Amino acid sequence: MDKIHAMKLFLRVADLESFSLAAQALSLPKASVSRQIQALEEALGARLLHRTTRRVTLTQEGIIYYERAKDLLSNIEELDHLFQPDAASVSGLVRVDMPGWIARGLVLPALSPFLQQYPGIALDLNSSDRRMDILREDIDCAVRLGPRGESGLTVRPVGSLTVINCASPDYLARFGYPQTPECLADHALIHCVDTPGGRPEGFALQAEGQNRRIRAGGMLTVNNMENYLAAGLAGLGIIQTPRASVKADLRSGRLVEILPGYRAAPLPVALVYPPRRNLSRRVHLVMEWLTSRLAGWVDEH
Repeated sequence: MDKIHAMKLFLRVADLESFSLAAQALSLPKASVSRQIQALEEALGARLLHRTTRRVTLTQEGIIYYERAKDLLSNIEELDHLFQPDAASVSGLVRVDMPGWIARGLVLPALSPFLQQYPGIALDLNSSDRRMDILREDIDCAVRLGPRGESGLTVRPVGSLTVINCASPDYLARFGYPQTPECLADHALIHCVDTPGGRPEGFALQAEGQNRRIRAGGMLTVNNMENYLAAGLAGLGIIQTPRASVKADLRSGRLVEILPGYRAAPLPVALVYPPRRNLSRRVHLVMEWLTSRLAGWVDEH
């Protein structure tokens, strides 16, 4: 059995959800397609497809195999064009993970020219606030903020972001402008946690080389950055966030920085990726583009 050929047949059947349509598209007898995929399943020791009279669907094992086979065939195609420098020769899927507010504010607005330059690259962009497991969830690269918390990954530092404390003018008009960290005990601090029900860590403040954490106050806790910023803009309390995430709101006056002498420590920004000896060309190109975008956006290199 030609396993590469069988993979291609399997992908076509899965995409079309039909042995008949796949055979017709490939100009092959339906029985031949069926036999080769059955042989593939026997070689793998797993059933890849649910077969009914109306349609063909992937099993759980089939879903996993489909994604891996698609990546493998993309790598083989890329290898065939390894020494062809034109952009059209680069193809395949690249899975990227990053915070949602970075995707919306920095990446998506500038992505069109890159995809036009490399039309064969398909991006799978995850931008949930849940930090994905890069190795388990087969992520090619991720934008990470904060101290390195994942072992077994290669880290490419990009710079750092200034973190500020801010609130809406409406909130400050109602409750006053805090002059010292001690004043925060009488204010509402909005907290953000990674998972629902998680315990807030409080605000981290830094002054004269000393680090402090303020846990007092706080009537509201959210679990994603979008709601966190919206709560601050709505005047529900004080937020602590990278300055880059609220630049437009600071310029427009919708938010005001408070306690500028007591900012949190700068937030490291890095690209992280699995420790592969050789990155595929498509992943390398995506990472270089992301690095250039991030480098022009961070406060410090």
